[in-house]
Parts: sequence; C-alpha cells; structure tokens
Amino acid sequence: MPDAVDELRRITQRFFRRFGALAAESTPCGKPLSMAHAHALMVLLVQGELTQQALGAELGIDKSNVARLCAKMVRANHLQQRPSERDGRSRLVSLTSRGARLAKEVDGASRARFGALLGGIPEPRRADVIAALQYLVDALKASPAVPFEERPPE
Repeated sequence: MPDAVDELRRITQRFFRRFGALAAESTPCGKPLSMAHAHALMVLLVQGELTQQALGAELGIDKSNVARLCAKMVRANHLQQRPSERDGRSRLVSLTSRGARLAKEVDGASRARFGALLGGIPEPRRADVIAALQYLVDALKASPAVPFEERPPE
C-alpha cells in the first residue's frame, strides 16, 4: 500500500504543479486572480446568491478565509454582500455586474484550458480519466481532513 500511496501522492503533486495551481497571483487559465477568487466567481455564477458559509463550504475554505476572500472581492467590485433576512448573523453574497462579466471570462478561459487538457488524452481513455477523478473527489468527501498538527511527518 505505501508504494501506491507514494505514487498517488507524487502524481497528484506533479499534476497540481504542472497545471499551475501553485501560482499565487494567477489562475492556471492565465487570469490575474487567486485560485480562490476565480473559483468563487465561477461558483456564484452558477449558483447565484449564497451565504458566506455556503460559499466557504463549496470552496473548502474556513470561515475566516472566506470572510477575507469576500472582503477582497467586495473591494474589487466583484461581489456584493448583504445581511440575511432570515438570520441576521449570516451574510449573503452575490456577483456584481462587473463580477459576473469577469466570472464569464474566467469560465471561458477555464473551459478552453480543460478542453486543451482533454484533447491531450486519447479519446477512448477520456471517460476513464474523468471517472478516476470522480473517485478521488468521492474519496476526499468520505475522508475527514487531517489537521496539520496531527499529520505524520513526510
């Protein structure tokens, strides 16, 4: 099992590096945004208005990070916030018209990047690759995150 663990880890790390996921100031699609910012734009484009909590859950980031992200997006005029009418403690977030335009640009660039990536995979193997990625997503959902302090040393 450790050999398979190491192989999965190496391949996943190489994929993220080569895809450009570690670039701090731009998306792998070449947009001058953080990955979290770009993903928030795309989530809100598809899902519409959400609570900050729901946006954070969708992005897989905690309460303080989603609050900082939303504040940054408000300053950039990509996002608007308002108190929830049902729960005064919750903040609802939605795209501004400028944010929606940018979200469409990001979505188009993302589709082009993934289209090119898919084009590099032999057509008969594409469904297998997509299915394998879905298995990884499902495994992540079923596996609780291990806090950094509890992780074994690498």
